Amino acid sequence: MKVLDRYSRQIPVIGEEGQRRIRETSVAVFGVGGLGSLVARYVVGGGFKRVVLVDFDAVSLPDLHRQILYTAEDVGRPKAEAAARALRAVNPEVEVVPVAEPISPDLADEVLKGVDIAVDALDNWAARHVVNAAAVKRGKALIHGAVQEWYGHVTTVIPGKTPCLEDLFGRFKSLPSCVGFCPVLGPAVGVVSSLMALEVFNAALGKPTLAGKLLVVDLKHMAFDVLEVARNPSCPVCGV
Repeated sequence: MKVLDRYSRQIPVIGEEGQRRIRETSVAVFGVGGLGSLVARYVVGGGFKRVVLVDFDAVSLPDLHRQILYTAEDVGRPKAEAAARALRAVNPEVEVVPVAEPISPDLADEVLKGVDIAVDALDNWAARHVVNAAAVKRGKALIHGAVQEWYGHVTTVIPGKTPCLEDLFGRFKSLPSCVGFCPVLGPAVGVVSSLMALEVFNAALGKPTLAGKLLVVDLKHMAFDVLEVARNPSCPVCGV
């Protein structure tokens, strides 16, 4: 009855078999800031088996308008540790593992060895491409999202089937990065991160909705566009 009580609003939607699949799925969230904190909150609340939180940053005061896991008391504390503490209180049935280390190829590869799904909730393209390469190497689904001001996008990378991030974005070296300062509206982060969290559930259930698609979100005008994206066999990361 404990499982039914905790997940009683979710099981009628995904079924008992769906809940079993979620319970057997582990997820790594790279970046536990605006996007990653809400993704992690939904994933842990949903009863996934194990959630690894990778973030080397500390909580700062400007984070609090959008990073829902943290309070003013967390300012100055490592995000991975503060997030893990908050998430364990939400659902002690889920194993939550904080990793407060800088992202590197070795770290990304080691983390992805032990999970089924990766989430790219990072704020810079250099780190994103490191995680992307590790996900392709390990053959792990990668849910990617980004947000700035009123706008964002989400896509799902399935190695061998869809374009990877290098394929989609590698040529655009001037894409904005949010290191240091990123103008963004809190609710816009909430919308994009919720879409990412939904894709984590979809991927765990075997039906990633945004595989081979790029969802572009314009929340200033409440416009949503879905672009079909084809895989390039010549991509230096995910090409054959």
